[in-house]
Amino acid sequence: MNRCRPPLAALLLAIGVFNAGWSAAQGYPSSVKDLVARTKAQIRTIDMGAFKSALDKREAGLIVDVREPLEYASGHVPGAINIPRGVIELSIWPHVGFPDSTDLGKRITLYCGVGTRSILAAKSLQDLGFTNAVAVDMRIADWAKAGHPLVAE
Repeated sequence: MNRCRPPLAALLLAIGVFNAGWSAAQGYPSSVKDLVARTKAQIRTIDMGAFKSALDKREAGLIVDVREPLEYASGHVPGAINIPRGVIELSIWPHVGFPDSTDLGKRITLYCGVGTRSILAAKSLQDLGFTNAVAVDMRIADWAKAGHPLVAE
């Protein structure tokens, strides 16, 4: 499949604009922060160190980057697939054996740009019956700053 890809500068601008909005979270109503905090208390999370260790030991299972496609293309964790948070409930199924042998216990490790979307996505999967979904509570910028690998497309 031949895909038309925007120039790198356009990707970086899009990512910068998007991330600027997320880093300005103080401008959101407290209800947003409250929702994320309540949701985080209901799911399993790991930090960046535990994520790196799980990757190194090949124990992270299905690694899902829940950011938008342009963010994913600008740099993602090796081995991660891209399923944006907005469609995860509909798009996860082929990756867990549906319809022949659906594995709701499959280890699914989710990450995003700052940890918020992965938390919300993990809760959505939990609500669908998944029992081993884990959100990585980290900033992708910290991952890169630590010298961990990212793959750009």
